[in-house]
Amino acid sequence: MFIITANNFHSYDKVKRKFLNIILILLSLFFISCSSSRNFERINSPAADGKYDSEFPYINASKYLEEISNCIRLINSIAFYTSYVFDSNSLITIDELKKVDFEKKAIQKVYFNRTASGTATLIYKGQDKILFLTVAHVVSFEDTLISFFINQDGSTSNYVQSISIKTRQTNYIPDLPSGSELEIVLIDKNIDVALLGKKILQTDLLNISVFNYPWGKSSELEWGDFVYVFGYPMNLKMVTKALVSISSKEKNTFLIDAVFNRGSSGGIVLAIRDGVPNFELVGLVKSVPADFQYTVHPLTKDRNLDFNPMMPYKGELYVEREQILRTGITKVICIEVIRDYIKLHKSYLASKGYFLPEF
Repeated sequence: MFIITANNFHSYDKVKRKFLNIILILLSLFFISCSSSRNFERINSPAADGKYDSEFPYINASKYLEEISNCIRLINSIAFYTSYVFDSNSLITIDELKKVDFEKKAIQKVYFNRTASGTATLIYKGQDKILFLTVAHVVSFEDTLISFFINQDGSTSNYVQSISIKTRQTNYIPDLPSGSELEIVLIDKNIDVALLGKKILQTDLLNISVFNYPWGKSSELEWGDFVYVFGYPMNLKMVTKALVSISSKEKNTFLIDAVFNRGSSGGIVLAIRDGVPNFELVGLVKSVPADFQYTVHPLTKDRNLDFNPMMPYKGELYVEREQILRTGITKVICIEVIRDYIKLHKSYLASKGYFLPEF
């Protein structure tokens, strides 16, 4: 028989109080945990308001971004020129060039080329044709280049020193099925948009990905909206993120704070409407502000040569014009401009075998 004494009762009461305290602590932790969980969901789950999102995606978007990356390609363009150089005593003005036989009058004939690279996105594939979207300046080279002699005071004279004529141009996308070379189907230098296409074998159509997300409305973008940017900076396929700024100076463009490098031109800009995976194409990367400066270099451009900085250089020098990019300020062509341009030439595209849907 168990007999409760005063001492036993006191011990029993003490154990009971400890047990109740433990239960209260556990219940408190449980409610705190539940409260934190609800707050986390409320903060990170944006409301479906029909607007473009300004917050970082709250779910994993990697598989969708990888799918989109498969439809963008590196595009290279190279233009070949023949240059005719004249003697300083020739005194040929630009008006007299049409009458001059370059082969006879030139004292030197030089061959050279100019190159450019950027990003192109496959926006159409059907029957036996594919069509890529990019910016015009990546595939646009002048047909004729003219240089003039310099006067003693450093000003430009009226006499032609050389004339360079473009003889051929090649636009190509490496590792493209059925060949790499493409033709320029449409180009507009004013809005900086170009469409390039080619024939392709039916069997190769299955092995190439096309962009199949909606074309959005850049006019609905607001300050601070979040975007993804795809491109080939320095010939490397990359995706990066940026925020939108609305420019009041130019109605056909907007700004993003993405880091821009050579090769990024023509890259696609995607906004998100009410969460992943609701991506929409809102623009095409155009350019970045840049300054130019002249620098003096040794005559040789061989990077393997190491000059001693402690010793004066006594060899020949040359002056080079270098472009300095102002990274972090990237201009984007509004998607409405591109859409309207394609709509305007839809019949022409159809006559060439490109039957584009309504974007």
